Amino acid sequence: MRMKQPIPLAQTRSLPWWRRPIFLLVLMAFAMPIGFNTWNALLNNFVIEMAGFTGVEIGWLHTVREIPGFLAIGVIALLMFMREQILGLVALLMLGVATALTAYFPSFGGILTLTMLSSIGFHYYETVNQSLQLQWVDKARAPQVLGWLMAAGSAASLLAYGSLVLTWKTFDLSYSLVYMVGGGITALIAIYALFSFRQFESPHPQVRKLILKKRYWLYYALQFMAGARRQIFVVFAAFMMVEKFGFDVHEVTSLFMINFLINMFVAPLMGRVVGRKGERFVLLFEYAGLIVVFLAYGGLYWLSWGVAVASVLYVVDHMLFGLAFALKTYFQKIADPQDIAPTAAVAFTINHIAAVFLPAALGYLWLVSPSSVFVLAASMAGVSFALGLLIPRHPRKGNETIFARGDLASVSSTSP
Repeated sequence: MRMKQPIPLAQTRSLPWWRRPIFLLVLMAFAMPIGFNTWNALLNNFVIEMAGFTGVEIGWLHTVREIPGFLAIGVIALLMFMREQILGLVALLMLGVATALTAYFPSFGGILTLTMLSSIGFHYYETVNQSLQLQWVDKARAPQVLGWLMAAGSAASLLAYGSLVLTWKTFDLSYSLVYMVGGGITALIAIYALFSFRQFESPHPQVRKLILKKRYWLYYALQFMAGARRQIFVVFAAFMMVEKFGFDVHEVTSLFMINFLINMFVAPLMGRVVGRKGERFVLLFEYAGLIVVFLAYGGLYWLSWGVAVASVLYVVDHMLFGLAFALKTYFQKIADPQDIAPTAAVAFTINHIAAVFLPAALGYLWLVSPSSVFVLAASMAGVSFALGLLIPRHPRKGNETIFARGDLASVSSTSP
């Protein structure tokens, strides 16, 4: 088994391009969205039609879904027993299998159980994947490469959603068949990657313990706000399209297709913008745009705006959230190389603190005032914008915020 033969990252240039670390990252970036976005595209229609969900049940479902994200810090413990590369692929396999079985348990308890299992796979995969990206990709190329990886994921999502749009009504597909195919493809790619790639050795061995450093405080704060804010988009934006405007599966999927078609072209361009303008510029652009979009979402309930406006807002919303990869490259620039894996786990946990309680709590608020949910999201985006102003134009170790002094670059990596 090739995974048992580690090879230093510097020596991978001698390998064929389809056996190199970057290609593995591309393959993983392609595989995950097929399973996850198949689950996501069908979710709102599936739970409403097959299990009679309301805003309360959907809130609880997403709270359960985010618990593994809150516990992503457990990745640090698992890394004591297995390598990151293996853990990431095993988690990807788990996501695929759980997705494939989702439609066979159309009850509140069954849906929550399969959601929990697929979520463990998704969040542990994402934690490890983010770490591997920042370890395997050079800082100078990171914005552009991460943009291309996002484009690869968008292409996979477009393929999944395009297939749904073309075949859902034409062939009267069932939820069980679509979930099985989408999850099965993800699982098969994970198995292939487990047996086809050698283990890659990073030049900087990762710390296998919990790390919290004071100089990373702004990164932690931005992660917390991103997690709280994103939950409102993930949980309630698509749910609104089904509940308020009566979108069918193929209509929701068409919106997702437009989102990912745009991201295929925009993500690489934004990678170049990050390289030229810096993370501060891109993140402030994202946060300002989200303030406007979330306030406009609330306006859908105050004004007589129709489905066309809602659809445009949803596409713009999704595109803006895609700019969040700039937060990854900000951390890569300020971090000690050996801190990347443990900090990725800590960051995922921080990102999901609000996610554990926010969906369920806002599910009850949704029953009273859906517009208030989106006004709250706009406020969160405003806080993120204020924090984003603290990012320096050229972040690096010792220059993590606009308050840092340049001569702190010599601070020991062991300092808090």
